[in-house]
Amino acid sequence: MPSKNWYVFYTKSRQEKKVRDLLLRRGYEVFLPLQKVMRQWSDRKKKVEVPLFNSYLFVQDTEDKIPLILQTPGIAWNIRHNDKPAILHARELETIQRFLNSGLLLESQPDQHLEAGDPVVVMDGPLKGMWGRLMKTAEGDKFTVALESIGQLMLVRLDPALLRKRP
Repeated sequence: MPSKNWYVFYTKSRQEKKVRDLLLRRGYEVFLPLQKVMRQWSDRKKKVEVPLFNSYLFVQDTEDKIPLILQTPGIAWNIRHNDKPAILHARELETIQRFLNSGLLLESQPDQHLEAGDPVVVMDGPLKGMWGRLMKTAEGDKFTVALESIGQLMLVRLDPALLRKRP
């Protein structure tokens, strides 16, 4: 019998809790690390639970179930590492839980430093394998591809976690 692992999935923006609930109802074991943060509205302050990693959640099952999990509304794709489904290892899971249990305010960000103009490659998703450059705009970082023959740029906003600096 194949072993169960914690596979990493990328959800549509702000769909993490909804996807978690759907997967739980379907009988899957799901880990969505949440932290409490204080949010300020014009008339009040309130503590709310937000995902530690935007758009990421983890599902424990066998690799052959990934196609079924991907059919869940709100899941965008399965994160891949070295052309294989990415796995959250037990040590990493324990680290996340210890950080969350510490009660300290946490911040997560991709493990790399990208700057405007850096050559990058898209690691996953519908644009996987595309090369381009990172551009800073008033709306935030965008992945750009130059169409030199017609003098145009195509820009799209991507999660920086999907980009890796090209050598």
